Amino acid sequence: MQADLTIIIPAKNEANLLPNLLRSLCKQDYEEMSATRVIVADAGSTDDTVMAALSFRDRLPVEVISGGLPSVGRNAGARLTATRFVLFLDADVELPDPTLLRRALCRMRRRNLHLATTNIACSDGAFFDDVLYAGNNFMQRVGSFTKPFATGMFMLFERDAFWALGGFNEQALFAEDYLLSKGVPRLRFGIVRGRVLTTNRRFRKLGHWTIVRMFVKTMMHSWDDGYFLRDHDYWTESEDTGI
Repeated sequence: MQADLTIIIPAKNEANLLPNLLRSLCKQDYEEMSATRVIVADAGSTDDTVMAALSFRDRLPVEVISGGLPSVGRNAGARLTATRFVLFLDADVELPDPTLLRRALCRMRRRNLHLATTNIACSDGAFFDDVLYAGNNFMQRVGSFTKPFATGMFMLFERDAFWALGGFNEQALFAEDYLLSKGVPRLRFGIVRGRVLTTNRRFRKLGHWTIVRMFVKTMMHSWDDGYFLRDHDYWTESEDTGI
């Protein structure tokens, strides 16, 4: 059976976390999982990210390509796909529910969606970490009725719709995932029951209030695409492209 899904994962120095994601993909009950192409877009890792990815080739058709910032890596992977659907995942997430991928694809087909996402939870965080991700999930739900909002942690696109939007803006220096998702028609956007797990490293590296401030500014500038093309020192705060 031929898969109708390709998975793309931008990564840099993710040798410790990427295997968690790949193991969770192996456990998905999506019947075409073993034939689903997994493209890791590596942004010049100096650790064993590439080796960690390729170590799963006996379980998944994993390949590694050259990447860059997340938008660059995601687009590079998408250009290599011919499947109906493409799923973008961050390298530091994992899918704890083995039914998530199958259910997300069923919903995409049944409702003819252009983009589906899910909720985010923190696997190793404290109370405030959980509160901030709960706030993200709430705003994502609100956005489903007004202007779609999804993060690169889990973005399941219909490929033609993805390219009709122009793909990820490679000039965007901030919130390129939000910039793309807000262009999806409201009735073609869905939130799938469940969650992906991520770490609290974003909060550890940037600080909780910095993340909150950036999120609020993003909402306030949702109509100003030029805002996302300006340098907000997001990447200078971290060496990881998956943050």
